[in-house]
This record gives sequence, structure tokens and C-alpha cells, in this order.
Amino acid sequence: MNLNLYLVWILVFSLFACSMATEKNLDGNAGQLQAKENPVIMPGAWQTHEYFPILEGKSIALVGNHSSMVGDVHLVDTLLASGFNLLRVFSPEHGFRGEAADGQRVESGRDPLTGVSVVSLYGTSRRPDPKDIMDLDLIIFDIQDVGTRFYTYISTMSYVMAEAARQGVPMLILDRPNPNGHFVDGPILEKQHSTFVGLHPVPIVHGMTVAEYAQMVNGQGWLAEGLKCELQIVPVKNYHRQLWYELPVPPSPNLPNMTSIMLYPGLCLMEGTVLSVGRGTDFPFQLYGHPDLPSNEFSFTFTPRSRRESVYPPQEGKLCFGVDMRTANPEKLMEISKIDLQPLLHAWKHFPDKENFFINSFERLAGNAKLRKQIMNGMTENEIRENWQEGLREFIDMRKPYLIYPDIF
Repeated sequence: MNLNLYLVWILVFSLFACSMATEKNLDGNAGQLQAKENPVIMPGAWQTHEYFPILEGKSIALVGNHSSMVGDVHLVDTLLASGFNLLRVFSPEHGFRGEAADGQRVESGRDPLTGVSVVSLYGTSRRPDPKDIMDLDLIIFDIQDVGTRFYTYISTMSYVMAEAARQGVPMLILDRPNPNGHFVDGPILEKQHSTFVGLHPVPIVHGMTVAEYAQMVNGQGWLAEGLKCELQIVPVKNYHRQLWYELPVPPSPNLPNMTSIMLYPGLCLMEGTVLSVGRGTDFPFQLYGHPDLPSNEFSFTFTPRSRRESVYPPQEGKLCFGVDMRTANPEKLMEISKIDLQPLLHAWKHFPDKENFFINSFERLAGNAKLRKQIMNGMTENEIRENWQEGLREFIDMRKPYLIYPDIF
């Protein structure tokens, strides 16, 4: 089959997949069509009729990865098959195909499947080079996020927005549902703790889609030098924040299913401690433990091993005593609508070497220096939460002008 015929086939197949509008779960099994009273959620990328006219005659780039799907076909294939002038792809953490391990540096190069030039934004630099922007007419952003401050895709988006604004290049955001969009929770990040795993003064769970977040970055003046990025948005069709939505593909190597995604906001805080949260096992972010936790209290055992998804997992090769959370029903977890601090507090209570429980990254994940002290001082979950409330109320008011979909408050 020649290349032109292949691209035509890809285009036809992608459009057919969109018209069918079936959902798939993370195991790849076909789901049922949603009932008429609960219409099928249509991510922005699926609505090609909305943005194809915008792309005509333009030199474009895509900020995307393995989650940039149009039905069952990758957006890159869809764009190439449609004859658009796609000059390059910018890839975030984990790379364009989503195969790089956590924290692994990713090199730029060419995608072996399509031949498209891929510029890594998780390699020598996490900001795009001006030379890779200035020849563009438009940048598309299409990545599935999970709605937490320390999930780095929104940091990549913010850095691209800043350089696009400098070069006068607009961005088109193809929005996707936020699986943790049904609540807002956690401490607000303080400026002195701003890093790539938390750029802006938002709570751990912000309750926004990437398009809403981009509007907030613009509106709050969080781009350097007072810049504002020109944004065009294709919203998700039939989306509201409290609607259950299974992601079609895992958003990153260590979030393999919906249980891990729903547990992630709370368990990720443990990565600022010596605990393992299951990296290097078949069940990352669905369990936690440590070799020194008492086996009578933490009876579940596991041993992290080096693997593609996590080359150097915490507590590698050591038998850990911990808690198995794999049986948690993700839809029930959604109903809780708050960060679960109990696993962290429970582990702290029983950990024998409290002086060496926390590591330096904890403040970067928490967004402040208070949470560590509150835990060490024996504060209860309710007492800790009470300290978040004023900041959360202010944030909820601040985010209102940037929302595209009905709020939960």
C-alpha cells in the first residue's frame, strides 16, 4: 500500500470511529453506547468539523502524545491524511508515544511510525526553542490530563503558551474531560515552591479541564512579561464535571487504569516520602508500603522491580509491607470527592524512623512547607483540611470566569 492510500485509509477510519462515538475502557474493551438521556462525551479532537477549517493553509505543530486520539486513530495520522501542513510535534514528559519512564529524559528526533519531527519538551529543555515556534501559523494542544497540579502536562502547556505569545502564534486547544474534575481540594501552592511539578498558585486538585486552565493562565497574568497567548478552543461536547468518564487510553505509564487515576491525587503526596506507591509493580498508584512498616499492621507485601515504566523505583528489590488498594471501586472513589490523606497519615503514624520519613520533594508536591509540619505535629485530617479552606474559597471564586462547563459549586 503506498503512503497516499494509507493516509486516505487512516482519514476514513478516524472519521468513521468518531461517528460511531463508542467509548473504550483502559483495558481496550469496547464499552456500551451511552443512553440517549446521557449523550456520548465527544473530546475536542473528535470534532474535526469544528477545527479542520481553522487549519486550512496553515503551518501547524501539535503538542501531543499517545493520548492525542481521534476515535481509534492518532491525531497526527488524521492531520497527515487530511493533507494539513504538520511541521512538528512537541512532546511532554513520557515522550510522544508515552513510553518513557517517570522522570526519564526524552530526546528529540523523528517518530518512526509517521516520520514527523518530534521536539522533546522533557529533554535538554522543558521550554520550546523560539526557532521551533517562529515558522508556525498555529499550535494545537491535545493531551489527556488528570486534573492535578503536579501532573506535568499543564506545565508543558504553560511554557508553550508563553513562547507562542512571544512569537505571536495562536494556540488551538482541543479540550478533553478531566477525570478528577468533580472536586477542588488541597493546599494552594505558594510562590516560593513553584517548580515544573507545580507552576501556579492553585490547589492540588483544581477541577478544570486543560482549556479552562489555559484561560486562567492567560487571565491571571501567569505568563512571563505580561504576555497573553491567543487561544482558540474546541470544547468537549456533552461534558459535565460529575459525569463518570473512563479514559480511552492510560494518560501515562504509571496510571494504567481508572483506580490509579482516582487514587493519584492523594497517593502522589507519598512520593515526597520514602514510601513506595507501587512504581515498579503491576499496580502503580494502587498500593503503598515500605520495608520498615510493621508487618502486623501492614500485612500486604510487594517488591518493586526496575521496569520500563519505572527504571529506578523507590525501594527497588526490597520486600515492602503495605496496603493493597486495588479493590477500590473507582466510581465509588469519585463519589468521595476529596484528597484521601488517611494513607499518608496512617503510614506516618506507624513508620519507625520519623526523622527520615519525608524527602526534599515533599514541599514541591504539597506546594508549601506547612503540610509536612502539620503531619509531624500530629494534626488530624480534619484539622489539616480546615487550614485549606480559606485558600480554596478564594481559588474557587478566582477560577469562575475561566470555566467553559457548568461549575460544581
